[in-house]
Amino acid sequence: MNPGFRSTWFWLLGGFERMATEIGRLLTAMITPFKTDGSVDYEAAEKLAVLLVADGSDGVVVSGTTGESPALTDDEKIELVKAIKKAIPRSAVVAGTGSNDTHHSVKLSEQAMKAGADALLAVVPYYNKPPQEGMYQHFKAISEVGPTIMYNIQGRTAINMTAATTLRCAELPGILGVKEASGDLDQMGLVSAEKPERFRMWSGDDSFTLPLLAIGGYGVICVVSHIAGRSMKTLIQAHEKADNETARGIHLGLLPVIKTLMTTAANPVPIKSVLNAMGFPAGPFRLPLVPLTVEQLKSVMQTVRKAGELITFKAGVKVA
Repeated sequence: MNPGFRSTWFWLLGGFERMATEIGRLLTAMITPFKTDGSVDYEAAEKLAVLLVADGSDGVVVSGTTGESPALTDDEKIELVKAIKKAIPRSAVVAGTGSNDTHHSVKLSEQAMKAGADALLAVVPYYNKPPQEGMYQHFKAISEVGPTIMYNIQGRTAINMTAATTLRCAELPGILGVKEASGDLDQMGLVSAEKPERFRMWSGDDSFTLPLLAIGGYGVICVVSHIAGRSMKTLIQAHEKADNETARGIHLGLLPVIKTLMTTAANPVPIKSVLNAMGFPAGPFRLPLVPLTVEQLKSVMQTVRKAGELITFKAGVKVA
């Protein structure tokens, strides 16, 4: 077990016993910084991970969609896990290892766990649109490698993992929980009502964080926490304390920021552009992603500034 975690449950696999870990309620789906020549800026990635944890994140997800995973090589993904785990040894590092090829996902997951990942994030297979049984077998195979968070996001995969399949997977000992971005609060409620106690449900949409917490969710794998980590942490803590006024105030205050980050262009283009504008060297994009236009960036930054003190990330330039 990596240091710094509270043990929560044991799981048996291949004749040996491993301790799973408390991953945390607020995980930032981290962008991948690039240098001007397009190569991965590992030093900037380490710095960003440290800043995010200092601003309230319990850990980070590396090489997810926000990290431009489709444009990263396997070697780059593994090197990012190593670098970031070294930078934040006492915080959770979750490695994005899912794809629409189960064999490849398993192999990459094995490498990620050896590199120091605390858990794996695996998306529902995209494009080939497997049946529900195929999803179950896919996640079963990956979860035999390491603690796994499933990721349900029909908007990117073109197929929904049903509540019934989610609950079936929840019985697997290596499944930690699900990142839910189906956009269907009823489905999330059905999962919450029937899930095992140890099974966690993280929101995969920042704007669903508070609604999901209200029906039994655990936390959020978050984008806006790049710039509002402390605020998102406070929202979660306020909900835990039944301080509805504080939680609602943060939710409503950040909602315009969340929406502009998700609708101005495809994620991660807006958030990475904002980080650059705030003084953090997030760098360029890899094609086919391209930067925001000047007018788009101006509009996004106006919305960020209006959020005032809810924007808590500091990297050289104040926006409030």
